[in-house]
Parts: sequence; structure tokens; C-alpha cells
Amino acid sequence: MKLLLKFNLAFIVVFLIGLAITGFVSRELLARNAQEEVLQHARFMMEKALAVRAYTSTQVAPLLETQMKYTFLPQSIPAFSATEVLARLQKVYPEYSYKEATLNPTNPRNRAVEWEVDVISEFRKSADAKEFVGERDTPSGRSLYIARPIKITNEACLRCHSTVDAAPKTLVEKYGPANGFGWNLNEVIGAQMVSVPMAVPMQRAERAFGVFMALLTAVFVAIGVLLNVMLWWLVIRPVTRLSAIADRVSLGDMQAPQFEAKSGDEIGVLAQSFTRMRKSLVQAMKMLES
Repeated sequence: MKLLLKFNLAFIVVFLIGLAITGFVSRELLARNAQEEVLQHARFMMEKALAVRAYTSTQVAPLLETQMKYTFLPQSIPAFSATEVLARLQKVYPEYSYKEATLNPTNPRNRAVEWEVDVISEFRKSADAKEFVGERDTPSGRSLYIARPIKITNEACLRCHSTVDAAPKTLVEKYGPANGFGWNLNEVIGAQMVSVPMAVPMQRAERAFGVFMALLTAVFVAIGVLLNVMLWWLVIRPVTRLSAIADRVSLGDMQAPQFEAKSGDEIGVLAQSFTRMRKSLVQAMKMLES
């Protein structure tokens, strides 16, 4: 087997092993980074929803208090305002969704579905839990979600949600007496949900992974080509010439040309040793002839 072939086989094995290890590590790292990036965006949306809720509660609701005596205005409700604002944001970023999932909501659009009920139940079991992050299967693929509990900590909320008799008549007229009542102070009645399909961050991670692996492969190939050229020029070419001259000398051809090696590396030392051996062989042959 040729020396150059041996070298290339060894290089290819090392290259494939290195590429496999690097690919596995980089893929996991990119996927984790993509997930963290999505979580940061989701938390930003969550904080925005909380800011809208606080603004509505402190700035908007007092201004609409008089009108609420004659007509119920959902714009005065923090949950309604947060949902509406995030719905507009969703038009720009359709991959994200926001919902204030509630077990017994006044507005039917906020009613929790099965998987949301499970998350809310976990919050109700764990009073100290502040946030849940998880994944779930959907018809469109895996979805990442972040959830925070909606807990009744303000007694003012019970004015509309304790009993039908205590609730404003305009609220009952708009939504009816069947839903949104029976809430208690310090009770977890729902959860704020921000979710995004995993396909979105994973597609970005896969694209980055593909570019990275392509560049890494190109670098390895370039290094392999360069090493082959250097190996051929510095080792294979001079050794082949030296081997051809040695064959001629071994067959008794003392007229074979001299091998000139100007370098001081191992090949040059080998050439000098061969030249000395050749001179010694010539002297020995002359001594035998005489």
C-alpha cells in the first residue's frame, strides 16, 4: 500500500470521527441555544402582558368606572387588555401565541383546554411555583410553552367574580350568570400561557448546523489537500527518486545519477547516508577488481 494512500486513509478516519463528535456536540448546543432564545422572547412577551395588565388596572379602569355603571366595558379588565395587545403582536410574530387560560372564565375565549388544565392543576398543587416550562405535541409538531399562574391576590377582583349577586349587573348582562364566579382570594384560577412551535427555533438551529458543518467539512478538505501536496512534495517525491537510484545501484549500475539533497531535514540526512554508502560500495568494488 502506497504511503500516500495510508496517510489519506488515516486522515479520513480521523476526519470522520472528528466530524461525528463535532456534529453531535454542535447540534445539541445549537438546539439548546435556540430553545433558550425562544424562552427569552416568551418571557419578554409575558412581562409585556403583565405590564399591560398593570397599566389597565391602575390607569384605564379608574377612567372607565363611571361608564361601567351603564355598560360593561371589557377594556377595563386587565386580562382582556393584555390578550388584545398580545393578539396584535401575534399578527407580526404569528409563531407566538398568548392566552390567559382560566378554569372558570367570564369570557369563554379564555377557557382552558385539556393540557392547559393540567398545567393549572400543577400550579394549584405547588403554591410556590412561579413558572413552568415544557413541551407538548400538537398537530403541527412539538410546541414549547412557558406558563405563569394567575392568582387572586387583590380583593377588588372578587367584586366581579365572587357571586352573581355581588357582580356588576352590566357584567352579568353581557356574559351571563353561568361563568366566572366562585373565585376565592389567594386561589390560582388560571395561567398565562405563551407558546411557540418548536419547528421555528429548530429550523433556525438546523440551518445554522448545516452551515457550520459545511464550513467545517470545507476546512477539513482544504487541510487534507494541503497536507497531501506537502507530503508529496516534501516526502513522497524525494523518497521515490532516492528509491529509484537505490534500485539502480543495487543492480550494479554505478553510473546512476547522484541524489542531491539541499535540505537539512530527515530526507536530506537519508540522502547523505545513501551517498556515503554508495561511495563505500564503489571503493569496495574497485578493491575487489584490483
